[in-house]
Amino acid sequence: MGTRKKVHAFVRVKPTDDFAHEMITYGDDNKTIDIHLKKDTRRGVVNNQQTDWSFKLDGVLHDASQDLVYETVAKDVVSQALDGYNGTIMCYGQTGAGKTYTMTGATENYKHRGILPRALQQVFRMIEERPTHAITVRVSYLEIYNESLFDLLSTLPYVGPSVTPMTIVENPQGVFIKGLSVHLTSQEEDAFSLLFEGETNRIIASHTMNKSSSRSHCIFTIYMEAHSRTLSNEKYITSKINLVDLAGSERLGKSGSEGRVLKEATYINKSLSFLEQAIIALGDQKRDHIPFRQCKLTHALKDSLGGNCNLVLVTNIYGEAAQLEETLSSLRFASRMKLVTTEPAINEKYDAERMVKNLEKELALLKQELAIHDSLANRTLVNYDPMDEIQIAEINSQVRRYLEGTLDEIDIINLRQIQEVFNQFRVVLRQQEQEVESSLRRKYTLVDKNDFATISAVQKAGLIDVDGHLVGEPDGQGFGLGVAPFSTKPGKKSKSKKTFKEQFSSSARKEGASSPVSKELEVSASKSQLTPSSKDGDVKDMLLRDRETSNTSDSPKEELRPLRPSTPPSKPVAFEDFKNERGSEINRIFKENKSILNERRKKASETTHRINAIKREIDVTKEALNFQKSLREKQGEYENKGLMIIDEEEFLLILKLKDLKKQYRTEYQDLRDLRAEIQYCQHLVDQCRHRLLTEFDIWYNESFFVPEDLQVAVKPGCSIRPGMMPVSRIVSLGEDDQDKFNQLQQTVLPEGPDSISFYNAKVKTEQKQNYLKTMMGFQQTQRK
Repeated sequence: MGTRKKVHAFVRVKPTDDFAHEMITYGDDNKTIDIHLKKDTRRGVVNNQQTDWSFKLDGVLHDASQDLVYETVAKDVVSQALDGYNGTIMCYGQTGAGKTYTMTGATENYKHRGILPRALQQVFRMIEERPTHAITVRVSYLEIYNESLFDLLSTLPYVGPSVTPMTIVENPQGVFIKGLSVHLTSQEEDAFSLLFEGETNRIIASHTMNKSSSRSHCIFTIYMEAHSRTLSNEKYITSKINLVDLAGSERLGKSGSEGRVLKEATYINKSLSFLEQAIIALGDQKRDHIPFRQCKLTHALKDSLGGNCNLVLVTNIYGEAAQLEETLSSLRFASRMKLVTTEPAINEKYDAERMVKNLEKELALLKQELAIHDSLANRTLVNYDPMDEIQIAEINSQVRRYLEGTLDEIDIINLRQIQEVFNQFRVVLRQQEQEVESSLRRKYTLVDKNDFATISAVQKAGLIDVDGHLVGEPDGQGFGLGVAPFSTKPGKKSKSKKTFKEQFSSSARKEGASSPVSKELEVSASKSQLTPSSKDGDVKDMLLRDRETSNTSDSPKEELRPLRPSTPPSKPVAFEDFKNERGSEINRIFKENKSILNERRKKASETTHRINAIKREIDVTKEALNFQKSLREKQGEYENKGLMIIDEEEFLLILKLKDLKKQYRTEYQDLRDLRAEIQYCQHLVDQCRHRLLTEFDIWYNESFFVPEDLQVAVKPGCSIRPGMMPVSRIVSLGEDDQDKFNQLQQTVLPEGPDSISFYNAKVKTEQKQNYLKTMMGFQQTQRK
């Protein structure tokens, strides 16, 4: 693709028994819809009122099933999303026209599911058909209610409510919602559970035109990321599908909205008006500025409306004569949307880790090519690997001899050696500067003239005169100027001979005598009778202990029972408390095992480095030995009594190679032992982690969800041990959910075998909602 294409716009007519056949007609191609109005005779003979409209769209869906709607509208968009193209499917129309039914469908019946659950099913089906790619799926659910952003999945226990309000942020990669939770889904059932969780949190209200009217705009986003399993290419593709269910426009005279519903309708109509203004601006090729930031809806959909995605609009209309004016308005919006063009393109990104591995392979290949080139040019034993400490020390020695004049020139081998030579020049220069400075400090007292505190201390010590001149400082004429301190004059003996450092430290102590730290020390010493040599930390600890003992002595010695909070804390906060209290022993064992595991890993890494170094040395020795053999073959071989005669250098290389191979085998055996220990330690760490998390879940449920009057049953020594009692079975939930689910499977699954994930997620959501309602009722009865 990559070229500009127009937006696809479809119209879906809501089925009704009172269809206006005389006013609404369809073309033979099923892509045209004509509207005809009778003239108002009350306007007189001269009447220029428009009575006929014709709208050309991409398809008209009249009395269409949910299957046909999905095949026509969304199937191609979802399939192209797995190839790296972004997609957006948007439902627009009057309130009660069937937008939510088109997008979400009826969750009670599997056949009546909408575009959104069908898109999730298609995504996971296509993932199964692509075993050559590792595809990850994530989802998010955003609600825009009264120009405020809300996360419909924030009620999940591992998410929790956001402290800061969500905001829309733009970056070079596009528009994203800061603070919106994104959830990884590895299977179809998890995605349906998240969908149903979000649906239960949507805001709905009732008015005369719709008993369950959506009072907010909702955007369900599916994020996909595909990595190739067969190719080592660092490229991977990403894409997202925005499924937008817009709130319906309302005429307040028809809907009869009042109070809160009236306020919601005002925000809905305002945002839809801004959306239409943005669509008109996008359809006008001469417009430079597009007003995306007028409302949260257009700002959040900026990438979808005018970006690089496949955009499809489904306009839901009534087929009744009473709603014909709103139907015309919706059709005008659809015709304007068809003027908008987008430029779909594949979203390609680069995996940094895989790119590094590919570059390492390419580097190794280039080294081999360079070695072949050197052998053809008779440049043998040239090493292009990073220099070790011995080679760097040799270069440093050569640089020093070159500077001293004992070495005339330094032989150039390769570029890395040249860079190291210049680096060693810098090292030698810095060492000489440090030696000069240290020798001056041994003879003289160096004072920075910009350090006024030090200068004042030196003046007090009598080492500098009033004008700031040091004693013995040359004035340019060969004389030393300055006033000697009184203590240095002959015949005068000072009472206490103090060095400069002692005087400076004493002056610093005098200046710091009035600091808050010293005051704190004085107060603490007077309260707790501490010696002045105590440390600040000890003093503070003693003060805290004194305050605690004083508080405990004043209050009666009673064991206060901690009050349960009205809302349970977030799991991260509770987990920290659990590790410090009930799970402290398991946490200690976990940390010890983890430290042992890290130590073994460090030893294995060091052993691996040694093995690699020995392997490189073996390769170098082999190359030198092969060179000696080839040289011996060229010069002629000598035999004595059938034995080959070799020179001393080749004999030493053979012995060295033998020792290196022995070291290699020893180190490799140590590495194998370490890997076995690492595997065992990893198993222990995983066991401790699982035990810690399991104990935490039990503690968290029993501490914050079990009713307080049932806490006695789970205390030590009672009949019920911790962990034996599921939280969902503490109170009765009426009919057993498992029996209900089994009956549902027997009646529904023979008709739709693919519906098991759908109904599994539905039953789990119902279980959670029933449990929450029961617990809320139980808490209300306790309050009464």
